[in-house]
Amino acid sequence: MRGLQATRGTALNGAGTARDPDPGTDPDHGATVSPGPAPRPRRVRLLFIIAVTVFVADLVSKTIVVATLSDRAPLRLLGGLLTLRELRNSGAAFSIGTSVTIVFTLIALGVIVAILRTARRLRSIPWAITLGLLLGGATGNLGDRLFRSPGFLRGDVVDWIQLPHWPVFNVADSSIVCGGVLAVLLAARGISLDGHRNQAGRPDSAAAASEAGGHGTAAAVGEPRPGSRSAVQDAAAPGPDRPASPRPPGDGPP
Repeated sequence: MRGLQATRGTALNGAGTARDPDPGTDPDHGATVSPGPAPRPRRVRLLFIIAVTVFVADLVSKTIVVATLSDRAPLRLLGGLLTLRELRNSGAAFSIGTSVTIVFTLIALGVIVAILRTARRLRSIPWAITLGLLLGGATGNLGDRLFRSPGFLRGDVVDWIQLPHWPVFNVADSSIVCGGVLAVLLAARGISLDGHRNQAGRPDSAAAASEAGGHGTAAAVGEPRPGSRSAVQDAAAPGPDRPASPRPPGDGPP
């Protein structure tokens, strides 16, 4: 009875109880499996945290500027390196295209929708940061377009940061620019939204790996290499301590 239980794999006592494999190991080989990109909800959460942070910072700064600098002269700081002033901008970032306000409003709406749809495939932390900056900046300026004068979809954006030889901008503008630069860098490095690096443009490495794999397979199945002798041939060859085996009678001339 004990032998039958052991044959069927049933434990006879508590010491033989089977254990589930660790979640981080390969059950076939016992090797540790490296975790892949983090789950999507965590990355999407990071995207929205950054977007909300940018939006709140932009909204609070604009509210303070409108309340304190509307009727004041520009405030020069750091010896003129930084100037704070209120400027109403009916165009895009850095006062570009002031005569087509509605067009830029619709573009901002399209960008927000595109980012929200792209977030479904998000697995990368750098891309989560990038899209969060773009979403927060676009949403911040869109709020001005919708709710500030002179009217719905035509509202002026509040700009208040001025640097030497640079247009006046706000927190949302700087967030959009930073997100755009990060997007270009990530695309140039081949990092996709799912967190993997694209290996395109490396055919030589792929061919070399394929050729090496072919040689390894041939060696594994025992394919002889040119100019090599097999173990059977070495065993059959006569040597100084191995005389030639006698021929059977009637096999060829004596």
